[in-house]
Amino acid sequence: MKLVSIIGARPQIIKAAALSRSIKNSNHKIEDFIVHTGQHYDHNMSQVFIEELGIEPPQINLNVGSMSHAKQTSAILSGVEEVLLSEKPDWLVIYGDTNSTLAAAIAASKIHVPIVHIEAGLRSYNKSMPEEINRIVADHLSTLLFAPTKTGVDNLQKEGFNIDFEGPFNVDHPGVFNCGDLMYDNSLYFSELAASKTNILDDLNLSQNAFILATIHRDSNTDHPEKLNNLFYSLCQVAKESGMKVILPLHPRTKKMIELHLKPEWKKEIESAEHIKVIPPASFLEMIMLEKNAAIILTDSGGVQKEAFFFEKPCVILRPETEWVELVKLGAAIIADTNPEKIIDAFRFLMHKKDIKYEKVYGDGKAADHMLNTMLIHKSK
Repeated sequence: MKLVSIIGARPQIIKAAALSRSIKNSNHKIEDFIVHTGQHYDHNMSQVFIEELGIEPPQINLNVGSMSHAKQTSAILSGVEEVLLSEKPDWLVIYGDTNSTLAAAIAASKIHVPIVHIEAGLRSYNKSMPEEINRIVADHLSTLLFAPTKTGVDNLQKEGFNIDFEGPFNVDHPGVFNCGDLMYDNSLYFSELAASKTNILDDLNLSQNAFILATIHRDSNTDHPEKLNNLFYSLCQVAKESGMKVILPLHPRTKKMIELHLKPEWKKEIESAEHIKVIPPASFLEMIMLEKNAAIILTDSGGVQKEAFFFEKPCVILRPETEWVELVKLGAAIIADTNPEKIIDAFRFLMHKKDIKYEKVYGDGKAADHMLNTMLIHKSK
């Protein structure tokens, strides 16, 4: 079986690591031709993950870099089409909901290469999010849809997918599978490894359950001055109230927008590091150590929301909605958006809540094996 796998952003690189392990451990002859679109071009956001997680180096990097949505999607679409025409894979594998995902799906669908969408069925029901458009289009162009949860399957059924169809599968009659979450596979696999491979807790002088981990990266937050300032005000307030320092691995976009939009008093907080300690983008293993040892996590990242749950840490969601509704239903996370009052109230509530349920809703830790076996069974003869 031959795959062409598309990666472009750091979450996709992390998910690809789980599939790569499964391929290496398989008894079948499987070629995985990896294409890096270059959507995330910063070394700390991309190459360091490839090296750290042991993924085979991409055979091609399209080097699209940072552009408008239209230009970036167009450049990736053109580059991926050339690869598909040359490599003629059994499946195009796409992950998540980035511009790389969308462009690759369109390219493959036009030349009739069957698509596997990993992390299918997620919905925020907010089409102002570029990611929502990307994931909807990708799902409706795919032949195999691998949902990470039952909720994902339910969402697809609401949109007209026949979730009981048993094949043969094609783009008009796709297959829907609840395989579990690749990120859960990775969290289990790398959890013990992280402790021996990184010294980030010692380097930052951090103690277990004695600091707050925060991440802010979505343009819907960083590119709006009021929202950005509200978030930094909130981080300072929860740090002061709890007596714990906020550790903030800084995304390149957030760093840029801090210089443009942040009020002097919050810049001073960052510079003094009294309440907020800004660090460079953390590697995957460093993030695991920070997540495992934080008292609580505040984030606008979908991936970090889930990882908080995997490591049984309460989470305040800095967005108006979440695709991972299970976290909220189980009481492990609260949606607070960028409203300081809601963020502070959610922080207080979760810090004192002792009966959070961390149920096994993301599979058995073998999602990659399930996906690979399904691809093998259903590839065209």
